[in-house]
Amino acid sequence: MRCLLIEDDPSTAKLIEEALTGSGHAVLACSDADSGRAQATQEQWDVIVLDRLLPHSHDGLEILAALRARSDHTPVLVLSALASLDERIRGLRAGGDDYLTKPFALDELLARLEALTRRATRQTESDQLGIADLRLDLRTRKAFRSDKPLALQPREFRLLEYLVRNRGKVVTRSMLLESVWDYRFDPQTNVVDVQISRLRNKVDKDFAPALIQTVRGVGFMLQAPEGATPRA
Repeated sequence: MRCLLIEDDPSTAKLIEEALTGSGHAVLACSDADSGRAQATQEQWDVIVLDRLLPHSHDGLEILAALRARSDHTPVLVLSALASLDERIRGLRAGGDDYLTKPFALDELLARLEALTRRATRQTESDQLGIADLRLDLRTRKAFRSDKPLALQPREFRLLEYLVRNRGKVVTRSMLLESVWDYRFDPQTNVVDVQISRLRNKVDKDFAPALIQTVRGVGFMLQAPEGATPRA
């Protein structure tokens, strides 16, 4: 896993970094709130270890708030010497996924981080679909291209979801009518072509590469060109 460590105490940071790298994980350590916030909000991480008490009276929860305000759900383990029940509750209610108090055992820290990443992976697999830079959130029924929201109507989302679930495969008009509209095949209707055209305008018009392909005489296919970044 890729871990961002935001910890101002050099000895603690060194111990955590050595434990994580020794277990085969990649770690980037930051020692202050400004660099930690920049890395947390500008890069993608599997998990973040976030100290509460940072230099210049910064509270690590400020960074956590900035992440959650961006709808960034990266798992965050809050690490702190503030061990009271009220402080632990505050850390969790601020958006922390776990809270570990100092002093702590490195084996416990590793186990908690691995549990957080497993949980996040399972949730992503169940709630997210995508291909290249296209992402569908099945829980909120929202779609994004290059992290920009797409204004889809419910039927358009259902159509796009069907295409994404069958990415790389040709789907016929009759398959789409039956699965998305619950219609039997009607050779006189052009509803599929009209909706595909509207969907292209929202999914492909302002982005590259184009993902929705027409297979002449057969149907349609959602496919990313070779080299495009895949998504689960």
